[in-house]
Amino acid sequence: MTATIRVVLPTHLRNLARLDGEVVLDVDSADGSATVGEVLDALEARYPVLRGTIRHHGTLRRRAFVRYFACEQDLSHDPPDTPLPAPVASGAEPLLVIGAMAVG
Repeated sequence: MTATIRVVLPTHLRNLARLDGEVVLDVDSADGSATVGEVLDALEARYPVLRGTIRHHGTLRRRAFVRYFACEQDLSHDPPDTPLPAPVASGAEPLLVIGAMAVG
């Protein structure tokens, strides 16, 4: 089953991938409820230049200063196979990839 997912990237990643606005991805999922991991796999497959910018190359773990939000929920510390909220899986709401800021 395919889910159409909207993804909003921070400006520096949009510039790197030469994108204007949000990305719309068709994500293959067994049950139609895509996961963050599946979305990032699809994003990196379509835009290889983003590999290693959101997740580490070898481990595929989220980089320290990157966060994922969906429906006002921080999904950054959830396992990558956690299903996205229904409004994101249906394309009604976007998955936000945010560059966190360090304060010090």
